[in-house]
Amino acid sequence: MKIVKKRVHVDHMNKELWRQLIHASGVFIVVLSYFMAPQILIILCVAILVFVEIVFRLDHYYQVPFFSTIFRVAKRKHDERGFIYFFIGIILTLYFFQFNMAIANAAILILLFGDSASTLIGKRFGKIKLPFQSHKTLEGSLAFLVVGFLVSLTQLPVIPALGGALAGAVTEAYSPIDDNVPIPLVSALFMSIILYFML
Repeated sequence: MKIVKKRVHVDHMNKELWRQLIHASGVFIVVLSYFMAPQILIILCVAILVFVEIVFRLDHYYQVPFFSTIFRVAKRKHDERGFIYFFIGIILTLYFFQFNMAIANAAILILLFGDSASTLIGKRFGKIKLPFQSHKTLEGSLAFLVVGFLVSLTQLPVIPALGGALAGAVTEAYSPIDDNVPIPLVSALFMSIILYFML
């Protein structure tokens, strides 16, 4: 029985690893921001979202080459539409914070890598439950904070980068809605406020 449970856990972690690698692959949006105007990038993200939604619907009836395999490998049973919230969060961040792409990019990186680190570390090593949040762990939140801080340092100075990562970690832990939407928005807002008072 223990062997069966261990195998199920390993399979679950392998699936989660693939899911988070796909999640982190959204870094291409940050890369493209150096070559495209924010408005064009927003249109591109909307187009990708529409395309993936169409493929997702087709996948219910047909075997779609390449994409059906990805859906089987990465999709959680209880979270079929996470990619929608993922792109909505990025699109809204680009729209509201396009006045400073360093902030927008930092917030997107925090979502991409901080959230992935939190999930992987929390599920694999998480032991200490957060107050008032029984399905989140201190280890996962600390992983979010550290990784989110490091990636946002590629865009911003230390203090706003730390503030954005901290805001994102708290949001990831306690958001009542799908965290893909509020994480980049709250992180970007806090970094904007910090930069405003630093000027």
